[in-house]
Amino acid sequence: MGEEAAGADRDTAVAGGGDKTPRTERGRRTLRVLLDAAAVEFGERGFHDASISGITRRAGVALGSFYTYFDSKDAVFRALVTDMSAQVRDHVAPAVRAAPDGLAAERAGLAQFIGFVRDHKEIYRIIDEAEFVDADSFRRHYASTAERIEARLRAAAARGEVRGDVSDVHAWAVMGMNVFLGLRYGVWAEDRGIDDVADQAAALLRDGLAPRKG
Repeated sequence: MGEEAAGADRDTAVAGGGDKTPRTERGRRTLRVLLDAAAVEFGERGFHDASISGITRRAGVALGSFYTYFDSKDAVFRALVTDMSAQVRDHVAPAVRAAPDGLAAERAGLAQFIGFVRDHKEIYRIIDEAEFVDADSFRRHYASTAERIEARLRAAAARGEVRGDVSDVHAWAVMGMNVFLGLRYGVWAEDRGIDDVADQAAALLRDGLAPRKG
């Protein structure tokens, strides 16, 4: 799937699909403002205490504008999970593509992820709550992330850059490491430099994923 098609799919998913998908640039800007406001509202107050009026107040739009794009608080929350997952993917992708080899790509991806988390700490609360608010979105977020990592690892294996027996288990392990490093060094505290964290994680991957000798 190309980037333009992926973007179109994301717009449809974010806006709830059908005739609620924004058709104009102004509509897309309003949708973006609502999603950004929802991230703050849910991130600060949690799903159950957050409100539609709180989202529209933060967004600076009329309450009626909300219903142009979303049917309910549940709908905007589901859209936000999809949107935040896509934001992470889009933020990480350029650095991963520019890396010289597979192991460097994983290091670059982690560094970019921690940087993103430091600017969007609310992502952890939102994704964690998704497990109970919308389990399908929760699982889709992690499953799609693991699939991208697995595809990168398998491509690197085909080039002889990592061990040849990489699998979905390795991909989920890498993702798990990234998730908890992001939590510790992106959300809980910023007491260690991103490059230092990424270098240590890369060394762990290099020793554990290096091609087997003999």
